[in-house]
Amino acid sequence: MRIVSIVCLFFLTVFAPAQEQEGGYRGSIPVELLRPGYGESPRYPIDTVIGELGRGEASGAAYSFASSIAAGFVSGETGHSGLRTVNASLRENYLSALKIIEPGGYRLGSGREEADGSVSFLIRFMGREKGITGELFIRFVTVQTDEEDGREAAITGNWVFEDLILEEARNLDEQQRESLQRFDFLPYERFF
Repeated sequence: MRIVSIVCLFFLTVFAPAQEQEGGYRGSIPVELLRPGYGESPRYPIDTVIGELGRGEASGAAYSFASSIAAGFVSGETGHSGLRTVNASLRENYLSALKIIEPGGYRLGSGREEADGSVSFLIRFMGREKGITGELFIRFVTVQTDEEDGREAAITGNWVFEDLILEEARNLDEQQRESLQRFDFLPYERFF
């Protein structure tokens, strides 16, 4: 009798989790919560300091460009490809401000189109012990080429860095405590 109960217990522990995953569950979380359904927008996590992560109201191209700029600032290299549209003197100022925290990563989110046509993203640079929050502004600039040799004029464009507003470096523990003390859990307030 004991052998039968041990064998049954063994089969329940081995095959029950496998059946649960086949039924559309990953552990205790249903698949519907992990991945958006047809026609549903993607769900992004929320940072307790800057709010919702992801592209927000901005286009995918704008988000990709802003992400490359943020990655360039985290790298600390003046020759990084993401920083080629940043003015050289401004680039040095931003890199020296970020060098204080020795950034190891960033969070980018809540993109929105501003009234003047630029696109802004809330950004948070995180070091080991300190972090800096701010807002990154980029703009799509169109260039019209003149007619040459019977060819029609063409309109092309590209994204350019416009501005980065950074706050003072703060301790990560202090930022976390401050965000947890708020009861409304509103995202980081924009500068404008």
